[in-house]
Amino acid sequence: MSTLLEVKNLKKYFKVPAGTLHAVDDVSFQIETGTTMGVVGESGCGKSTLGRTLIHLLPPTEGQILLDGKSITNVKKRQLHTLRKNMQMIFQDPFSSLNPRMSVSQAIGEPLQIYGLVKNKQELDRRVRETMDTVGLAARLADSYPHELDGGRRQRIGIARALVLQPRFIVCDEPVSALDVSIQAQILNLMQDLQRENGYTYLFITHDLSVVRHISDEICVMYLGKVVEHSPAKELFQHCCHPYTKALLSAIPIPNIDVKRERFLLKGEITSPIDPKPGCRFAARCSYATEACRQESPELRELSPNHFCACHHPLM
Repeated sequence: MSTLLEVKNLKKYFKVPAGTLHAVDDVSFQIETGTTMGVVGESGCGKSTLGRTLIHLLPPTEGQILLDGKSITNVKKRQLHTLRKNMQMIFQDPFSSLNPRMSVSQAIGEPLQIYGLVKNKQELDRRVRETMDTVGLAARLADSYPHELDGGRRQRIGIARALVLQPRFIVCDEPVSALDVSIQAQILNLMQDLQRENGYTYLFITHDLSVVRHISDEICVMYLGKVVEHSPAKELFQHCCHPYTKALLSAIPIPNIDVKRERFLLKGEITSPIDPKPGCRFAARCSYATEACRQESPELRELSPNHFCACHHPLM
């Protein structure tokens, strides 16, 4: 299996009145073609900023982004227009991400018109109908507007809009977090079916570990802009090593009152991501932290095949 996307030491900083906010700080990973990389962590850890930087909605501060082995880190406006045909995004809020003045067919057909992929209105209507059918939107909804539809149908419009150009890489920014559980399952199953049929590659951003376990091949755990653990999905849930990952996993509800398990409770204040001091950013909340953790930032180390952890004292 070939590598589609490779990220090397990617950084995205923002200048704020108090200093420099390290939203994404020295992140590296690669995603194989036709697979899903899950990115999890608390709100504010940099997940969405990472996704937006990868597809150039935000310019990177430092680092490299490679697509098919070719650098796309710094591209000109014309190159970016071509690049975005292969890199699309499904946004978190299925209502605010849609133009309220555009009908379903107009929203889905707009990318085809922008890229000149249809010759006439008949071909445009055919492509739109095919895409609507692919994502499970009834043809009778073609002239409907977002405010007339429920959350699940709105999100299907967002998925259809991203897929209509047949991209190779799709950033899914919490695409089911605003939906109820039954609709979440429908959308996740739809995305997996489309991946199997068309070979799409996903970066799936979420704070819900149950969701990421269901859909991901590999998982990156982020904390305050840093990747603290990265491994295959099955390995992470069976043998996680970072204290933060253990705390996240222990917070997943178990639908069985007879099952007892150890809870890893987090205490202390979250370190500020603005001009962070040297040392592990999780040290202030970690019960295993030592003086070394507060002085030196841990690097990602491979503890077992393809399982990386950034911790001075991994919990093996």
